[in-house]
Amino acid sequence: MIAVVDYKMGNLGSVINAFKKVGAKAELVSDPEKLARYSRVQLPGVGAFPDAMEHLRSNGMDEAIREFAKSGKPLMGTCLGMQLLFEESEEFGRHEGLGLIPGKVVRFDETKFDHPHKVPHMGWNELFVQKDSPIFEGLPTEFYLYFVHSYHAVCDDQYAIGKTHYGYDFVSAVQRENVYGFQPHPEKSHDNGLKIVENFTKL
Repeated sequence: MIAVVDYKMGNLGSVINAFKKVGAKAELVSDPEKLARYSRVQLPGVGAFPDAMEHLRSNGMDEAIREFAKSGKPLMGTCLGMQLLFEESEEFGRHEGLGLIPGKVVRFDETKFDHPHKVPHMGWNELFVQKDSPIFEGLPTEFYLYFVHSYHAVCDDQYAIGKTHYGYDFVSAVQRENVYGFQPHPEKSHDNGLKIVENFTKL
């Protein structure tokens, strides 16, 4: 059974439906004491980083997620959920994250764009696979996913398993042992996204 962390921020119904489409059982979990019972944890999210961390800290879900990551069982964050995996974010000031992956989250720097783009980055874009990972099983080395974000992760290349170009190259997928993250929305990305969801259920 897969736990989808419910902290009142995100398109949770779409995430649950994506798991159903690949034949997996998932349920919303808001009680941190129950998290350890599950075989996998999905951390979704839409919105602002500081609000999300405040919600997670309010009932101890942040510590429950950190403990789950230590168990070696698969954990995946998507969109804002991926950003929360990092040590800190610059969104609305400096804010501490879950610290599961070394690095930080920054706003797109439009002064570095190769040509003008709108921020937020919204729509379909390519993910370029940087490293072999079981989360990419059955997918090509370049494929499209759906993005909606104004901030992105900055981390060492050892954790970057996917990159995307929007004005410049940025990290769009990460892995540190059993912890995975995707900046795009797999649940909104049709067949490619569902393949990532399915692969997560098989890790």
